[in-house]
Order: sequence, then C-alpha cells, then structure tokens
Amino acid sequence: MSDIYKPKDFRGLLGTSGMSEALLTNHFTLYEGYVKNTNALLDLLQTKEVGTPEYAELKRRFGWEWNGMRLHEYYFGNLSPSPKGRDGGDLLAASLKKDFGSFEAWEKDFRGVGAMRGIGWTILSYDPVAGRLFNGWVNEHDGGHLSGSIPLLVLDVFEHAFMLDYGLKRAEYIETFFRAIDWEVVSKRFDEVSKNENKSS
Repeated sequence: MSDIYKPKDFRGLLGTSGMSEALLTNHFTLYEGYVKNTNALLDLLQTKEVGTPEYAELKRRFGWEWNGMRLHEYYFGNLSPSPKGRDGGDLLAASLKKDFGSFEAWEKDFRGVGAMRGIGWTILSYDPVAGRLFNGWVNEHDGGHLSGSIPLLVLDVFEHAFMLDYGLKRAEYIETFFRAIDWEVVSKRFDEVSKNENKSS
C-alpha cells in the first residue's frame, strides 16, 4: 500500500482540560483510519479502468476519506492543552470585527452553527475572492464546503468528538473546545493567507 499520507502525531493534546484520554485516543484512532483509507483508495484507483462504475464509486469515496483526514488535521491542529493567544492576532481580530461586527458576534454565530442539529463540522473560513470571513457548516465530510475558501478554525461536531465525555450535551463540549483553541495557530493560518494574497496582488 502506498503511504503518500502519514498520520500526524497529536498525542500532545492528551491532558487537554475537558477532553478525557479515552475520548482523544479513540478520536486519534478514527483519524488514522481516514489516513489509511485515503492511501488505500489511491492504490485501488490505479487498478480500475477510468469510466467504469467501480472507478466512479472509488472516486466519490476518495473525497470523503481525504476530507475526513484533512479536517481532523485542522481540528486537532487548532487545539492545545496550553492554548496561546486570545481572540486571534490583530489582523484576524480586525477581520472578525469587520465581517461580523465584533468578536462576540462572530463567536455567537460560530457556536450557533456548531449547535445545529446533525453531524458535521463548523468551519471559520476565509474567502480570498471577497476578502471576507464566513462561518460554514460541512455535512459529513464532502458536502457543504465553501469552494475556494481556506479553513482557519475547525470544530468537529460528529458524535465521536464529544459523546464519550458529554453524552448529548453538545453545548458543554463546544465550551470546552473554545477554552482549548490555540489562537496563535488560527492567527498564523490567517496571516499565511494574507501573505499569499499580498504576493499575488
């Protein structure tokens, strides 16, 4: 099997307040499954003829596995047992205020998206075309992405992300998530977007 993608080591998140070791360990294992399946599908696709039903179904499945892998990397990457920064850096804070009115208004909207019924992801994304931020909802892994937008902050609201510790109390899990956000990471993602835009303009 090819190993184009390798699972990242997120064990440094163990000890994050409000997230048990069992919850995180199970979540890491699930993420590693997405990495394994992404690689396996890349291999399988080499064995199928383009235009066949088998090829088509594998292609459809690939997007689901790949997005499951990548969204988990964003999610784990913007968490920390010792989060740094607060409310993002100056550039991100100014953009949140411009697009939502205030940091508090952005946070209320982000929490509201995360609390919606159903499984999925809540994502603060940047649209480089309009130069603005959006809070979006991704259902499953491959439905609802804002095409061309760049994820800055990702919240996993599939049941596996919280039910072991919180049962049906999703709001409590979201509160824990907010306490664990590493705003330095989120700000760095936004700063990278801004640098790339300045280079291309």
